[in-house]
Amino acid sequence: QVQLVESGGGLVQAGGSLRLSCAASGLSFESYAMGWFRQAPGKEREFVARIGWSGTTTYAGSVKGRFSLSRDNAKNTVYLQMDSLKPEDTAVYYCAATTTNQRFASLGAYDYWGQGTQVTVSS
Repeated sequence: QVQLVESGGGLVQAGGSLRLSCAASGLSFESYAMGWFRQAPGKEREFVARIGWSGTTTYAGSVKGRFSLSRDNAKNTVYLQMDSLKPEDTAVYYCAATTTNQRFASLGAYDYWGQGTQVTVSS
């Protein structure tokens, strides 16, 4: 049974930092690209970042230069370092896993999803 478990969310002031983790189990982690998405109240879920099995990263324009994604295959975990947080970053953040390198910004490309972790940035 595949499980993705996010952690590290919380409340932070604007300009602050948080590091989210996503621990995976039940899959061959090194064979999966991992993505992060977020969903703010009343909005659609949107792509944030992804990291391929080789470590190649891609970021949404809204977070580029502020967020950094890494993975530790020995721990089956990906990390999303979020710096210079803004109130508009407030959302539930989800990690997801996919075996494809195509359409990585599309929700439909992902096979497995976590339950999400809340990030709230106060102004």
